[in-house]
Amino acid sequence: MSNEKDANDPPTDDPESPDDTGSEGSDPAGNGEDAPDDVAPGDGARVPDEADPTEESAAGEEPADDDPDEVWDDGIVVDDPDPDTGAGHGDEDGVTPEGVTEESEDGGIDDLGSTVEVEGADIDEDPDEDDLLGGLNIDTTAELEIPDRLVDQVIGQEHARDVIIKAAKQRRHVMMIGSPGTGKSMLAKAMSELLPKEELQDVLVYHNPDDGNKPKVRTVPAGKGDQIVDAHREEARKRNQMRSLLMWIIIAVVLGYALIIVGQILVGIIAAGVVYLVFRYLNRGSDAMIPNLLVNNGDTKTAPFRDATGAHAGALLGDVRHDPFQSGGMETPSHDRVEAGAIHKANKGVLFIDEINTLDIRSQQHLMTAIQEGEFSITGQSERSSGAMVQTEPVPTDFVMIAAGNLDAMENMHPALRSRIKGYGYEVYMEDTIEDTPEMRRKYVRFIAQEVAKDGRLPEFSAEAVEEIILEAKRRSGRKGHLTLKMRNLGGMVRVAGDIARGEDAEMTTRDHVLQAKGRSRSIEQQLADDFIERRKDYELQVSDGYVVGRVNGLAVMGEDSGIMLPVMAEVAPSQGPGEVIATGQLKEMAQESVSNVSAIIKKFSDENISEMDIHIQFVQAGQQGVDGDSASITVATAVISALEDVGVDQSLAMTGSLSVRGDVLPVGGVTHKIEAAAKAGCTRVIIPQANEQDVMIEDEYEEMIEIIPVSHISEVLDIALEGEAEKDSLVSRLKSITGSALKEGSVSGPSSPSPQ
Repeated sequence: MSNEKDANDPPTDDPESPDDTGSEGSDPAGNGEDAPDDVAPGDGARVPDEADPTEESAAGEEPADDDPDEVWDDGIVVDDPDPDTGAGHGDEDGVTPEGVTEESEDGGIDDLGSTVEVEGADIDEDPDEDDLLGGLNIDTTAELEIPDRLVDQVIGQEHARDVIIKAAKQRRHVMMIGSPGTGKSMLAKAMSELLPKEELQDVLVYHNPDDGNKPKVRTVPAGKGDQIVDAHREEARKRNQMRSLLMWIIIAVVLGYALIIVGQILVGIIAAGVVYLVFRYLNRGSDAMIPNLLVNNGDTKTAPFRDATGAHAGALLGDVRHDPFQSGGMETPSHDRVEAGAIHKANKGVLFIDEINTLDIRSQQHLMTAIQEGEFSITGQSERSSGAMVQTEPVPTDFVMIAAGNLDAMENMHPALRSRIKGYGYEVYMEDTIEDTPEMRRKYVRFIAQEVAKDGRLPEFSAEAVEEIILEAKRRSGRKGHLTLKMRNLGGMVRVAGDIARGEDAEMTTRDHVLQAKGRSRSIEQQLADDFIERRKDYELQVSDGYVVGRVNGLAVMGEDSGIMLPVMAEVAPSQGPGEVIATGQLKEMAQESVSNVSAIIKKFSDENISEMDIHIQFVQAGQQGVDGDSASITVATAVISALEDVGVDQSLAMTGSLSVRGDVLPVGGVTHKIEAAAKAGCTRVIIPQANEQDVMIEDEYEEMIEIIPVSHISEVLDIALEGEAEKDSLVSRLKSITGSALKEGSVSGPSSPSPQ
């Protein structure tokens, strides 16, 4: 069987197979052809008394698999670092065959499931619903045990966790889509710990004497690469010493001959200089025979993990450095300029790429090739570099890829790349929230203990401090009976609270420290919202008492966790042509559509002929970010109806809610943050959709500051917001008779989940 690798052959899983070497039957050390048996090792010779596998190939027989190094004939023989197993990667227990999992003290991979219990503390079997610790009887987080494996530390993402376990067992690719901070990178790292302990490999690159721009590639068991390079260096050092000794002997003879016999010392010096340069050039040629250790897994005990997020083409696919001295004996051998990419360093491990859509299309295409073929040649990435002329033989890229990103990542992702991941693996959506259960509360307690342990500088948290953080997790979920799974942001608050406690030299982090951390760890959007509220108070742009025609205090969300009051004003004016509804304030598509829906109700409701009127709607100080949701629908409707009927609106009232064309008030998101913003602005009452009543989790300090009024129909909004009993009663009854869909008290209509803001 020939050593040349057929381009159509599928990639093999045998790391010691000659086909993986890409040798093409020639000598990587620069021999060119087989040397005689009497040539000393180190000059490219085969060790005596060993069979030549190339001779067996010529006879049509396969070379023996006992020692794949013989195929390369580099004249270097090294001892197997682990003669019992041949593992070569420092695992004392040896190598578990591919596809066979290995049990540890914590149990085998099959024991890993979705019900990892918190250990290290007593747990009440039937905890009270108000027990925020889920029945855990602890004084501080120091009493909890932290799992050793990352996969056991994952909180909440049970489905994704189980998929990662299955994918690790079967070596499948995975794409994880979800919000930032939900645990994608942690799961990817966990997968590298769970991968079957296959035999890791070192990759060496050799000079090709036939074509210097096509270096040869050799794979050996992990740990042998360093030994082979050291052996080549030692051989080169010995050769250089012998040549140096011979050089000085010849120089001495030349100088003696020129001085004593010829009597021309200048000629002798010139001849000695020529001899010196010749020997220096020969030494450079000897150094060029030392291979380049491209991938070194000698100290790696688990499957490699490489994070290639945001990597440019060279860092991802490998590169060849530019050589300014490309000739004249000063050039660097091409194989010494080869650099491995993340896809090569992740061989037999995990390649993690977050925000996969940010990779350019060319890189995605090459990545797709590496996944399909299991190998990828390295060449210079810059066309202007001398490295562009160099292309190595294929380098192994047998990795498991985990691609991650937000929902928009799928839009700019190469469809063929996604098809390969989907066809040979799994797609997982990362949840933002999870149901609030005693088990999950216990896991959140363990999460805080994990964050303290990872940081290493934070005081342990008291039980009261843990309870306050779990309350914050409930608030940030935005849903009744749920906890947030945006653990990175929650972990940030844990670290801020711990830093405050450490700054005070406290023995433990208390509830007071957590409360301080809530203020100090505010997002940029929260800080801007508070600044806007203060500025509006200074310039009297905020009205929180009395009645004003055509002006309503709307509510909006900035970012994900901060509310702000956004006044909406409406004015009706005679039209110079066909009447129209004109809305200003940087309205995005969804907001424009909500205004159109509101105009349908107004046209049906009003006694006025609005075809001869222009209705102007202004979102006051919406800013450059504009309005991108439909949660201001009832605000717009109330402002326009107030302007049409010339009836004042209560300015101590704020409101939020979407609106159907039939007048039903539909649920929206961010109600908790909006209510708190209304309270900060000085409002005493706030209207929210009745469907969102269960989602309200405001801080204790705001509960006595503001009254929350849930509504289900626009007629209820007008009944509460408008001034004057007689006019209001007539207006509301007329609207009810026209829409014909006023809801009974306590009923809920519309979708069950909040709509976007």
